[in-house]
This record gives sequence, structure tokens and C-alpha cells, in this order.
Amino acid sequence: MKRILVIDDHEDNRKILNDLLASAGYEIVEAMTGREGVAMARLHHPDLILMDIQLPEMDGYEATRLIKADSNTELIPIIAVTSYALSGDDAKALAAGCTGYVTKPFSPRQLLAKVRDHIGPAAP
Repeated sequence: MKRILVIDDHEDNRKILNDLLASAGYEIVEAMTGREGVAMARLHHPDLILMDIQLPEMDGYEATRLIKADSNTELIPIIAVTSYALSGDDAKALAAGCTGYVTKPFSPRQLLAKVRDHIGPAAP
């Protein structure tokens, strides 16, 4: 089973993502802060990370840079899932090392399609 790390400080957002991804067959691991997310990426080595940008302690850009700077986690694809939708925010996320960008509110179908584009279906 493929594992996805959801890093978001809002419980409602984590629940929505958890319900959506679990119903599609993915295993979910959660973190509430950027610092915790970096530690969880190193500990669980997920197949994909869904990264909020506005996080306490350390924002999603910095967390992404740290994950990408670590040889043990650098190849994990990271999709920014954020309410930041201003011009240039997607480029900023990609420059930090994100491999994809989704704005909130998102379409569940579109998010699942993006997840599958990066890591394929939950089970072969």
C-alpha cells in the first residue's frame, strides 16, 4: 500500500484529505507543523507528501527545502496544497522543490488525479 504524508495544521483539512485518500486505498500519515512534517518524512519515508504552505514553526517552503536537501528524502514528490493562489505562488512552491501545486478549495477528483499522476494508484 502506498503511503502519503499529509502536512497541514488544520484538523478539518487533514480529515478531508485523510478520508479522500483512505477511501482511494492509500495509507495516511499526518503532521501538524513543518518541523514535524520533516521528521515524519524522514521516519516514514512516504511515497508522496501533501504540503500546506502556511504552517506553524516552519512554513511549507522551508519544510520542502529541508526534505529535498536530505539524501534520504530528496526523491519524495511533494505537492503543495494551499490557499495561496496569488500570481507567482505556484512558481515559489516549485522553486522550493514541490513537484505539484493544488489550490484550496480543491476538487477531490482533481486532487486524486494529481496524486495518481505522481505515484500511481494505491495498489497495483
